[in-house]
Amino acid sequence: MSKFESSIKQIPYPQAAVYRNVSDLDNLERVRNLVPADKVKDFRFDHDTVSVSVPPVGEIRLRIVGREEPKCVKFETEQSPMHFNLWIQVLPVTENSSKMKVTVEADIPLMLRPMVSGPLKEGLEKIADALATVPYE
Repeated sequence: MSKFESSIKQIPYPQAAVYRNVSDLDNLERVRNLVPADKVKDFRFDHDTVSVSVPPVGEIRLRIVGREEPKCVKFETEQSPMHFNLWIQVLPVTENSSKMKVTVEADIPLMLRPMVSGPLKEGLEKIADALATVPYE
């Protein structure tokens, strides 16, 4: 398994508000317009799952498999070209701010690591950047 971590993002909202929003995927409706239509197709979600079609990768579907209120939400792939886990960690900084890190642990075949690692790290950073700019009110 290969592990990838985003940089730590500062968020100007309390830990509880951030956790409440990332632990319920129905809240993705508020950010639907931020999803780049040219890179992601068929963006669907419900309370516990999210799926997207990413050309040329194919469909990726994640399910929440763990919630540790108020600090962590864990996801696992239900459908993907390769198995991976993703978790979002949220920690308090002050009463009104928090910090977040997104981590992926992926089962990448040794021969593919050099080709997959760069795009995976870049995508992970984009997810973390997007999560850091969401209004968590």
